[in-house]
Amino acid sequence: MENRFIEKIKNFLQNIKKSLHKDEEVFQEDIKIYSNQNISWLEADKVYITDNIYIRIPTVREVLNNEEFYLSVVSALTGSPFQFMVQLDEMNIDYTTISNYQLFIMFFSAFAKKDLSIIFGDLYTLDYETRVDTSNDTIVLYSKENGIEYKIDELIYTEIVKTLRKINDIKEVKFKPGNDAAKAYLLEKEKRKFKRLKNKPFESQLETLIIALVNRPEFKYNYEQTLDLSIYQFYQSLKQIQTSISFDNTMIGVFAGTVDTSKMTNKQDLSWIQLTK
Repeated sequence: MENRFIEKIKNFLQNIKKSLHKDEEVFQEDIKIYSNQNISWLEADKVYITDNIYIRIPTVREVLNNEEFYLSVVSALTGSPFQFMVQLDEMNIDYTTISNYQLFIMFFSAFAKKDLSIIFGDLYTLDYETRVDTSNDTIVLYSKENGIEYKIDELIYTEIVKTLRKINDIKEVKFKPGNDAAKAYLLEKEKRKFKRLKNKPFESQLETLIIALVNRPEFKYNYEQTLDLSIYQFYQSLKQIQTSISFDNTMIGVFAGTVDTSKMTNKQDLSWIQLTK
């Protein structure tokens, strides 16, 4: 009788354990990290912009194997007209008269026919085109295959760009010339630079950074482990090590008497911890 009672207790506890484990699996599967949430991205492999559109966080290996294409798409989608003034001028577009969102629409439409799964995951992009949203008379990107729930308007564009910048540690460029003379000067300067670099073969920046980090004593990963990191983890590690190096150099100057901390404008150099993401 006693043995039968003990057996029932064991079965009862086992069933509870299975139930909790099942609930935990469901919970893990249902977790979605959204771009507007204050949640760590260190373990994320995607960030949701809406319930239907997400941005992938690829591994270092994935980016390294597709670096030229990946960087060209990311830089185009996150760029400002100022950064593409030469290309816009070739299309007879004054870069000071076009918005960031309009530039995004141009570039997204151009890249949409390519495989963008490294960035947009399983989102079907082939038939995205510009449409007028009759509800508010604004321009949106619309896919007939995906439907209205997958449209990209200016608010969604803003979250996409913020997410791509954060994943790839890209700073937003904001600049407008003060007058027409400055605008013309900058354009001619950029044209000369563009012509000089136009036929220069692509060189991997990421490979250089990987080699540099793996050979730093502060970086605890070998090459294989580094390639398995997410690109977000990699860039955050890079920023932290840069912060540590800057801190060490500042402290050397402080102890040597060549740096006056009261006159420092960048107080970040007084901490070895990265204070901003």
